[in-house]
Amino acid sequence: MPTYDLIVEAYMPNLENLKKQAKLILRWHRERHYPVAAQIREHLPGFLNMPDSEILAASFKLSDAQEMVARQQGFDSWQSLKAGLSTTSLKVKSSPSKSSPSTATIVSVEPQLFVTDIKRSCEFFREKLGFTLVFTYGKPPYYAQVGRDAARLNLRCVNQTLIASPVRDREELLSASMTVATADEIKLLFLEFQSAGVTFHQTLKKQPWGARNFVVKDPDGNLLLFAGPAN
Repeated sequence: MPTYDLIVEAYMPNLENLKKQAKLILRWHRERHYPVAAQIREHLPGFLNMPDSEILAASFKLSDAQEMVARQQGFDSWQSLKAGLSTTSLKVKSSPSKSSPSTATIVSVEPQLFVTDIKRSCEFFREKLGFTLVFTYGKPPYYAQVGRDAARLNLRCVNQTLIASPVRDREELLSASMTVATADEIKLLFLEFQSAGVTFHQTLKKQPWGARNFVVKDPDGNLLLFAGPAN
């Protein structure tokens, strides 16, 4: 399931490519692709507190799409973006061109959890685990993405639990693993979840291999591992 994250060149952006990108955003809005609503809400202040349905029903012009592309590139307006690219282009022309990479680099991963109630799951991740809703898709929604800091989890609605709970618990079949950088942070995260009334499959524990972790169980029995250094 695509999240419709907008494609950005790994090297210096080309203005013509960015113009095409803006036109693509405009087309997605006109065709009422729900995932693009989350991108619009994230980057354009005028749409900040609007739900997906209102964003897709609102007036949205090419200039709005161009502003969105500019903000994604770190500029506050399309004009600033064009001026910035012109300056960068002059610098690049005076320096040796970079060679294309010889291998591809995977920069992120998004585990997919199977859930039986999208609304209930989104509420759990928001209210209990401190995630935010990135987008929902479908009428009624059958797919969603939630995120916290750099972590992203995709939620896919299914009619029934795919793995029997006793088997999952006995074999400790994890659905996702998330990490923090320090021992203090893993303790803070555990205390945060504990105060929110989260159900733990395993409480905070120091492991023989030098990690400290705990496992959360979501409403569908998915096991979510949170880990950090022991010291």
